[in-house]
Amino acid sequence: MKSLSFSVSAVALAISALALSGMPSTSTASEQPVPEWPQARYSGTPTIEDVLGYPAGSRISSPEQIQTYFQALAQAHPDQVKLFDYGETWQGRPLFYAAIGSEENIAQLNAIKTDMQRLADPRSINSREARQLIESLPASVWIANSVHGNEISPAEAAMVTAWHLLSSSDERTQSMLENTIIYFDPLQNPDGRARFVSRYYATLGLEPSADRLSAEHNEPWPNGRTNHYLFDMNRDWIALTQPETKGRVAALLETYPLIFVDSHEMGGDLSYYFTPEAHPYNPFITSEQREGLNWVGENNALWFDTFGFDYFTREIFDAFYPGYGASWPLYHGSLAMTYEMGSARGHEFKTRDGEILTYADGVQRNFVAFMATIETASQRRQDLLQRFYNYRQQGIEQGSRGAVRSYIFSNTRDLAGNRKLMALLVAQGIEVGQATEGFRACGESYEQGAYVVQASQPGYHLIRTLLDTNVPMDEEFLAEQERLRANNLPDQIYDVTAWSLPLMFNVDMDVCQQQPRVATTPVNTQRILPGEVVNADAEFGFVVPWGDMNSGRFLTAALREGLLVRSSDLKFTHANGIEYPAGSLIVPRAGNPEELTAVVQQLASATGAQVTGLDKSWMRDGPNVGSVNMKRMHAPNIALLWDEPASVLSAGSTRFIIEREFNYPVTAIRPAQLRAADLSHYQVLILPASSGGSYDQALGKSGRENLRQWVQRGGVLITLGNATRFAVSGDAPLLNSSLEQKAQVNELADLASAGRTDGVLIDNDDEHQRHIRNPNAQPDWVSGIIARTAVDQEHWLTAGIHEELHAMFIGNDIYTPLRINHGRNVVNYIGADNVLASGYMWAETQQQIAHKPLLMVQPEGNGMIISFTQEPNFRAYLDGMHVLFMNSIFRGAAHARPLR
Repeated sequence: MKSLSFSVSAVALAISALALSGMPSTSTASEQPVPEWPQARYSGTPTIEDVLGYPAGSRISSPEQIQTYFQALAQAHPDQVKLFDYGETWQGRPLFYAAIGSEENIAQLNAIKTDMQRLADPRSINSREARQLIESLPASVWIANSVHGNEISPAEAAMVTAWHLLSSSDERTQSMLENTIIYFDPLQNPDGRARFVSRYYATLGLEPSADRLSAEHNEPWPNGRTNHYLFDMNRDWIALTQPETKGRVAALLETYPLIFVDSHEMGGDLSYYFTPEAHPYNPFITSEQREGLNWVGENNALWFDTFGFDYFTREIFDAFYPGYGASWPLYHGSLAMTYEMGSARGHEFKTRDGEILTYADGVQRNFVAFMATIETASQRRQDLLQRFYNYRQQGIEQGSRGAVRSYIFSNTRDLAGNRKLMALLVAQGIEVGQATEGFRACGESYEQGAYVVQASQPGYHLIRTLLDTNVPMDEEFLAEQERLRANNLPDQIYDVTAWSLPLMFNVDMDVCQQQPRVATTPVNTQRILPGEVVNADAEFGFVVPWGDMNSGRFLTAALREGLLVRSSDLKFTHANGIEYPAGSLIVPRAGNPEELTAVVQQLASATGAQVTGLDKSWMRDGPNVGSVNMKRMHAPNIALLWDEPASVLSAGSTRFIIEREFNYPVTAIRPAQLRAADLSHYQVLILPASSGGSYDQALGKSGRENLRQWVQRGGVLITLGNATRFAVSGDAPLLNSSLEQKAQVNELADLASAGRTDGVLIDNDDEHQRHIRNPNAQPDWVSGIIARTAVDQEHWLTAGIHEELHAMFIGNDIYTPLRINHGRNVVNYIGADNVLASGYMWAETQQQIAHKPLLMVQPEGNGMIISFTQEPNFRAYLDGMHVLFMNSIFRGAAHARPLR
């Protein structure tokens, strides 16, 4: 991390720009001063009003204003404030954190970071050195704010809390500074906040409206919650797809804070939520950590009682999924927690109880929660340090003598996926080695290049959480969910129940009960290794084996270079004796530029592809280059439906994967244009999953007919997740499948015209529940599991895909298979006994999805409809689905027959 530098003139210029910005004024500044704190005595530290021109809590500060204020604090207190840059957003906004403490602690900040890194690795120090560090180091709190850009008050409260810590001379605050380093990450999502602030003030009239119906409180699509690529970054911690998350994780591994606060907002009708979290807890969170979370919660409660603020705990926001900001640090030994303030979502909000909630109210309550948490860290300094060390030490011990001692990845299939996964683990503080020679372990033989993750390291708990096939939920909790469901009540499962990275990457992993004895080299965070070209001077051209993202990136790069590329629908064996899988790419010299060798070498290096030169075109087996089964690949123009009713998250992750993983451009088109626009310029059109609205309503009859005609002329329409409902709906559906109702629902007898029916005897509660069920019910909602699917190896759409593929199943959309005269079901869930790979699923849903389609393709004129019944791009962390999605775009476009 590098320290941020700035000058007085830079701050002055920023303030002047703000004064001239012409933003509308408001007359709703808080009547009480913000902050309010007992016995506070303040010195001359510049206030928010001094620097930005308005009192704290009276305006929603922009990202630039927040940065300007922290720069002013660092300028005013250079011995107590240090600013550090940890990255940049997609839109170029800086990401930074501030370290605040006593002059003595800030002077020793680099040494404190180094000592925390030593304490984090008990292998590097002896017990005496550990004891000395625990006795001498300050505690530390990391306060992360507004990861959702429209959750506005936490970021403002970070400025207020920082000002209070630096300007208050009361004994309580000074003690906190002496015992604690406070890290403020004031704005985790600058791009989302900028979107919210701009749109909010664009709707503001003469005075703010508290009416929840007002435009101020109803953001247009996409709202400010997400970042530039429309990601919910509070789910990104185990995938690290976004620069904001990558940079933050790196900063945390440098500082190792003992308490991590992830400060959010929720609906304005709720009060304030803080730790402890709801059940279920992840089993790799220890009882000591849960006790520590109660320390924080109890002290927060004392302070909220002092101020007369309402709060609640434990009822929602569980601690099971590890991909939250309030979860991930726990698996490194810290305490991590969610704070949620009821949001005014502007200056004022009228609650259902008739009270007016103001922005300043949120800022003040967050401030109190932050101060209470800092106080807990200060008072529990040595306990927190000891427990952090214990967690890391126990991890090493459990990994060295437990049932799971190592994870081995063979790396013989999907070089790109294995490498990216290993780099992802390393980026999260996990040590990974790559074998320098072949070896045997647990009765299996592995080749040189296999990856080994030893469990006996400080990150043991995170390793188990990320790599275990299944992380079980508490049995009592699950029994309660089944009881609720049996009584027709909603379950309490908050998020996905499965996230095993090896399953989502669809790579081969073995769990071993021994530590392999083999020399390894440490893996770094480089996700794509340079590819190479063998036999570069070959006379005929080049072949690239298909099946991973290295070859996928090579394809898109070659198409964007204008190269002639062919792809085989079938596997083939070249005259060199090597068998190549279906989908493999042929780049002949004929028809390509004279400098082809140099271009291919550059593309291989950049994409990671393994390329082999071919001296001749002759194939021993399979199609020759001139076969109809060798399709010429074209560079398709891709359109993506953008705006309501598309799900923000589905649209964003789909665009991200195509643009940033495939390195290929996408054109976003709004539904209104799709109603009648000439789409002949596009070869592929993608409908993201819907957020609940109707594509039928958004597109209307004219839009549906326009799409149908475009498909018939040779377009490829791809539907994702519940967008497939649009394809199967209407009098003349585009796809001859249909949504299923819940299976085995006992139909109730029809009521006679007189309102009577045959009498029945109900013997027990179970029978009563059966009789009151909705006979037209949909399958029960599944929060998110990983399912096993079987892949049709003989269809061009699945070229290069392994015979078994893991996919997420979320929701309750189950589709009937296509009949053979209509199309093909190319990926299907396997039998009920084995379909569940990870997570928790209702038994009857598990039975019902068996042998149902995940991916269907149906020809229509010169084009086709390709439908994923589940979202293949969910959170952009289903890397094992990327090649299949790429096939649907690029191989789909190659198999369509438009007039070119």
